Amino acid sequence: MYGVVTRNAEELDWPEFDRAFYEVKDVTGRHTDPVENAVNMVSCFGDNATAGTDPELVPVDDEGNKATRDRPYFDWAYVCPNAEDYRNGVLTVVETCAELNEDVRLDDVGFPRAEYCHCERCETAFAESEYDDWQDWRASVVTEFVADAVDRIPGKTYLTLYPDPYPGHLYERAGLDLDALSELVDEFVVPLYDTAYGTTYWLETIASGFEDALDAPFSVELYAVDVDVENLVHAAEVADEYAEDVFFGYQASNARAALRRMDAEERDGKSFGPE
Repeated sequence: MYGVVTRNAEELDWPEFDRAFYEVKDVTGRHTDPVENAVNMVSCFGDNATAGTDPELVPVDDEGNKATRDRPYFDWAYVCPNAEDYRNGVLTVVETCAELNEDVRLDDVGFPRAEYCHCERCETAFAESEYDDWQDWRASVVTEFVADAVDRIPGKTYLTLYPDPYPGHLYERAGLDLDALSELVDEFVVPLYDTAYGTTYWLETIASGFEDALDAPFSVELYAVDVDVENLVHAAEVADEYAEDVFFGYQASNARAALRRMDAEERDGKSFGPE
C-alpha cells in the first residue's frame, strides 16, 4: 500500500494513493482543521510557536539548556511532556481529529533527547513517583500519554518513530518503550528521509533493523520533494521489502509520478516466450 503525507487538502483524494495523511498540527505550531477523508496527523510535543510564547513549557537538561531549535541537534523546539495544560490540549486536538476520521497519527511523541527533562515539573513528578530509575519514569510518562491518546482514537493509531532501531536507543533518547507501545499502537511510521536517495543501502539497513526491533507493524515514510523519480522508485521498492506500507512526504505530484512509473513498469513486465 502506498500513501501520501501532505498539508494540501486537494491532494488527499488523488487516486494513486491508497492512504493519505493530513497535517493538522505541525512542529511550527501551525494548526488547521482536521478532515474526514484522511488520517489526521498531530505533532504532539514539537511546537515552535508554543515554545516561543511560553518558554516555561520548554524542556531543560540538567544544566538548564532549553530544547529549542537554536541549540545543536534540534530542528524544532519542544514542549515538556509533563506540561499538563499543554498535554491536555494536545489530547483535545487528537479527540477532535478522531471525531472526523477514526484513524489518527501521533507525531513527535516523547522527550527531545536523552538529557531531558529536568524542569521543576519533571523533578517533582519523578520524586513523587513510584520509580527509582529516571529513565523508567520518563518511559512511563510517554506510555501514559500514548495510552490516553489511544483511548480517544476509535480506529487505527499510528505513531511516528525517530529512525534509530539500535536496541535501547529510542528508550534512552525519547522515553519510548517499544514493547509497551506495541501493545497500544496499531502501526509505527519510520521516516527515512533523504534529498536524493542516490544510494539505498542505509535505508535497507535501518528498515531491517526496525523489522527486528518491533512487535507491531511499521511503515516507512520517504521524502519526495524534488527527488529524482527513478531514485524515489528505487527507494520505495527497497522500503517495501520490509515495511507494511510506504508513504511519500510533502510533494504529492512527485510521489504520484513515482507510483505511475512503478505501475507502468509492472504492467509492461517482461516476456520470455518465443519471438
